[in-house]
Amino acid sequence: MKYYLIAGEASGDLHASNLMKAIKAEDSAAQFRFLGGDLMAAEGGQPLRHYREMAFMGVIPVLLHFPEILRSMAACRKDIADFSPDVVILIDYPGFNLRMARYVHRLHIPVCYYISPKIWAWKQYRIRSFRKYVDRMYCILPFEKNFFQKLRYDAEYVGNPCVDAVAHFRAETKVVPDFPLASNNKPVIALLAGSRRQEIRDNLPVMIKAAAMYPQFHPVVAGAPGIAPEFYRSYLADSNVEIVYNQTYALLEHSVAALVTSGTATLETALFRVPQVVCYQTPMRTLIGFVFRHFFHIRFISLVNLIAGRKVVEEFFAESFRLSNIIAELGLILNDAAHRNRILAGYDEVIGLLGAPGASQRAARSIVAWLRDKVRE
Repeated sequence: MKYYLIAGEASGDLHASNLMKAIKAEDSAAQFRFLGGDLMAAEGGQPLRHYREMAFMGVIPVLLHFPEILRSMAACRKDIADFSPDVVILIDYPGFNLRMARYVHRLHIPVCYYISPKIWAWKQYRIRSFRKYVDRMYCILPFEKNFFQKLRYDAEYVGNPCVDAVAHFRAETKVVPDFPLASNNKPVIALLAGSRRQEIRDNLPVMIKAAAMYPQFHPVVAGAPGIAPEFYRSYLADSNVEIVYNQTYALLEHSVAALVTSGTATLETALFRVPQVVCYQTPMRTLIGFVFRHFFHIRFISLVNLIAGRKVVEEFFAESFRLSNIIAELGLILNDAAHRNRILAGYDEVIGLLGAPGASQRAARSIVAWLRDKVRE
């Protein structure tokens, strides 16, 4: 069968490539065409264009590049019509993908969505587009299935790719190698300050100051892919902080605590059972706090707490993002065994809710079986 996939950013490229690999295991005759990245290209098929040509975040960048985005949409529409796939699989990236879903629906081509947009946080009105244009929804967060059911929309929870990635790392790394740090024999505090320049500017200086209050520990930054070492230099000058690249999982494996900017990294840190403080600096703190409390539909910003449905780890953002708060919580994690154990117990609860590895395989199996049933109808 013929599969057309659309992924608009680096994480989507990773998840889509794993899905393509799993689809090939279920359908040996699978043909792929896609809009995505290098990891998808490595799995085979024909790319339309690279996600870097349309990975614009925020209102201003989108407005500035709007003509390019429109050209990408037009090219994608034509490419789908020419390829005439048996299914179009959308991976997150809702601003672009929901528009493509509407177009594909008019062509009477089935649409599957892998990695649901986070409408449980805001923009719940998008459920109308799901009902009209998306035939199958595959979720990677366990609470999403119940969320969609309450909105009278069926969705399938297939597991979480982070569980797969951590399991793969541990299977490949049967003996944990020596980590290339300064030979000071100090326990490590991991600093995961985000993947974008602005996140790093906002969060890393405060993380470094907080870690410096505990000189008996060694802080190490996980360098973000695509961010040059020179960018970090001014933040690390005159400190004992080191930086490592492409070794985030190894860093977490060796850490006793972590300061983490909200995002997927909070969940990965939990899977490695490293007690963490979630730190997310925002501009206009009072305004952002007001908007979050009154216009968002969630109580927490970290995936750990969202999955647990309660506070497992402390989150400091908006008005609560203060150096003193981060220092105090980090101190409890480092020095209070009962506090650490409460966090670890919460992690075990989250890990149980996520379930076993195999998200890509379960999604691929479901998609291929569903398409074969449609052929037989």
